[in-house]
Amino acid sequence: MVILAFELSMPSNNAWNGRWTGEGTCYAIVRSFRTGWPTVDGKSIPSYAHYAFGDGWAAAVTVREVDRIEAAKLRLLSQGFCGYDWMVESLIRTGAISPDEVPR
Repeated sequence: MVILAFELSMPSNNAWNGRWTGEGTCYAIVRSFRTGWPTVDGKSIPSYAHYAFGDGWAAAVTVREVDRIEAAKLRLLSQGFCGYDWMVESLIRTGAISPDEVPR
């Protein structure tokens, strides 16, 4: 079994001060996989994925393996995923953050 932490950041934005208000806050989703690191079409999902919204903002999801202790800590610290849970689902399902996966 492998435990993966998906962590959200906003490396690019067009805010008036160039900063994301969520900067420095933990936004994480932790998932366990029985068969190891997930693959799509024989390729492992990436450890980093970037998604540009087209308006100057861009989100990134960093994926890393964690142990049970760190997973529990992240679950406690996480402030959710800012409504971008679909990015994690897209990564797991398609191996990328796909615009086709954006909820409508």
